Amino acid sequence: MNSKSTSPLLPAANPPAWLGVMGGGQLGRMFAQAAQSMGYQVAVLEPSDACPAGQVAQRLVHAGYGDLDGLDALAAQCLAVTTEFENVPADSLSRLAERVFVAPNAHGVSVAQDRIAEKRFFVDCAPKSGVLPAPHMVIATQLDIDGIADDLLPGILKTVRMGYDGKGQYRVRTRDEVRAAFAEMGEVTCLLEKMLPLAYEVSVLTARGVDGASVVYPIAENVHRDGVLFTTTVPGPNVSDDCAARAQRAAQAMVAELGYVGVLCIEFFVLEDGSLVVNEMAPRPHNSGHYTMDACVTSQFAQQVRAMARLPLGEVHQHSPAVMLNILGDAWFDSDETDTPREPAWDRILALPGACLHLYGKDEPRRGRKMGHLTFIAATLQEAQQRLRDACLILGIAP
Repeated sequence: MNSKSTSPLLPAANPPAWLGVMGGGQLGRMFAQAAQSMGYQVAVLEPSDACPAGQVAQRLVHAGYGDLDGLDALAAQCLAVTTEFENVPADSLSRLAERVFVAPNAHGVSVAQDRIAEKRFFVDCAPKSGVLPAPHMVIATQLDIDGIADDLLPGILKTVRMGYDGKGQYRVRTRDEVRAAFAEMGEVTCLLEKMLPLAYEVSVLTARGVDGASVVYPIAENVHRDGVLFTTTVPGPNVSDDCAARAQRAAQAMVAELGYVGVLCIEFFVLEDGSLVVNEMAPRPHNSGHYTMDACVTSQFAQQVRAMARLPLGEVHQHSPAVMLNILGDAWFDSDETDTPREPAWDRILALPGACLHLYGKDEPRRGRKMGHLTFIAATLQEAQQRLRDACLILGIAP
């Protein structure tokens, strides 16, 4: 699905130019690999010298995300800079933007960093997007808890900043549970969201160029375990054509309203009555978009390269049904009682038809730590789903 604009392109940053990325995790690693395959050179700014992206980038700027000397070094090296995670300081992106093209910009990232700003954006954008977030209220003090409306509970209490993969979230049924959770989180400002009758969750991966042209990928249906993405299935087995079209239109309206450049992932809840509720957004490539590396003409990482380099956006056609499995560090351990890791049987995994293995180069497997992902592509979705079940048995993961 495409949306076009006739606005002129800024001059492109053609290879072998240097591109920069804030953050050295696995998303930065896969971004670097995509950029290098297109002929670019990559510099990564990251405070840790043992990071997945640093293993593959041509240069590692070993500095904190707010380190002025490090930021200036990155800007001096690169023609464009992006970020691999949303919690990079917006002020750092603003400083970089004084000297180099930055995509996404500080504004788009700052909205996604703050749940209050994010919800306000969703509400303000609703006349164009056609969707609203769940009913919610800000909890900043104990007194706010007294004012919680009865119909807002049960709900989920979330920290306003720095929450991801289920962290900083508590399910609450009563005001007393809200008080306990609020105290447990140190009484930092939180957002209380009403729990809704959820049928399933989808994510919409979209990208927008500096000229205003935008593309949107096929809708991904997600399953989470313990707050962490477990599987992504595309096409989503429960997603109707109408639901997909509504979600895609909403995502393109939002990315345009933000004036955003780059890859943006927006998560939606589909309720039992078929209605759509917007949940949150990530201003970067996303875990649920990893399937694009093996099942689409242009991966989400190659798309990010195109957008930040001010090149035409790539074709988003999905050529094969796909199922993606997150591989956590748990797969390195035989049981919950064992502390000694062992290497999973990758030979058996790779003997499965359509298996595409991506490991992130992390030095130590730990339970709950994202170590890699598997994507299975096949002629039919049913075949891909069966291969994923086979892989779960090999890895000791409950399918």
